Amino acid sequence: MHDRGVKNGHEGVRRTPHARRVLVATALVCAAVAAVPPAAWADPQPTRRSLEDVHREVESLYRKAEAATDAYNAADEQAKLQQKNVSDLTERVAAAEKRRQELTDRIGELARSQYRTGGLAPSARLLLAPSPDDFLASLDLTRRGQDATRRLLTETETVKAELDRYAKAADERWKQLKAERKKKEDAKKEIETRLDAARRLESRLADEERARLRKLEEEQARRAQRQWLASDAVKGLPLKDSAGSVTEAGRRAVEFATAQIGKDYVWGAVGPDTYDCSGLTSRAWATAGHPIPRTSQEQWRQLPKVEVKDMRPGDLIIYFSDASHVAMYIGDGTMVHAPRPGRQVTLAGAGSMPILGVVRPG
Repeated sequence: MHDRGVKNGHEGVRRTPHARRVLVATALVCAAVAAVPPAAWADPQPTRRSLEDVHREVESLYRKAEAATDAYNAADEQAKLQQKNVSDLTERVAAAEKRRQELTDRIGELARSQYRTGGLAPSARLLLAPSPDDFLASLDLTRRGQDATRRLLTETETVKAELDRYAKAADERWKQLKAERKKKEDAKKEIETRLDAARRLESRLADEERARLRKLEEEQARRAQRQWLASDAVKGLPLKDSAGSVTEAGRRAVEFATAQIGKDYVWGAVGPDTYDCSGLTSRAWATAGHPIPRTSQEQWRQLPKVEVKDMRPGDLIIYFSDASHVAMYIGDGTMVHAPRPGRQVTLAGAGSMPILGVVRPG
């Protein structure tokens, strides 16, 4: 039979000495735990992991904005080209219309002239002519008039066909222009959406977190550069005194690009006060006397490719699998580029981002 007791309205169980010792030990542990400050239990990694997540998301947003910027620049180039085509065709249409009207007027004048002469048949003119010579002269004049009329009619038909062709081409170019403007506007909206999202994300960080985020970016860039320099891709690439291999045009391009250091990145900009990545490289090579495509993707597609180990100052390094970023190699494993919104034209390690390939203007 168990010995039961009631205390403070609760039924209790008589405990053995061993059970009492366990309870006392448990109470002491709980008291010790309660005495430890909460901060001592915080995982030291969550803040860092959270910051790394922010970094990845911010970089992703800026990368997508840069890809949209390339699409914007391409559409802008095509829109300018189509606008010029439309303008040229409009001028041709106007000139053809003017020529057609002139020919029509001349045909009308010939018809009126023939009407005034009565349009007599050759036999009638022979009977009425003062002499055979007058008749022959009149007949020759009539033949020349008929030949001229035929030529005018033929030319009028040719000009009319030309006019129709120009008008159709102008209409097609106008449709293409509208399509490129739509692409440009869509790309602009995407750029602004991505940039707004990145800025909102960064604005939530405290000042010290933003400073740590910047250090995290720099650490990752340095690590990528070290790995690149140690890779097989750069075996044979001269990393000292490599400026000796530069061409005169390459030297001028490098001088121009490095002179822009410190200027702000602005998407769609080609200088002279602000640049985006391909705006900087295209303007630098244009200044060196060798115009190149405006966008990084077209620079990658159209310019001759060279091996990384054969790079020389002035060559362009294309980054990421979609060719959405470009920089200019200046020698000794270093490049100059316009990084992204919120940053300035600067120097960086050539291997600090994933390299797609290298192209050589000029």
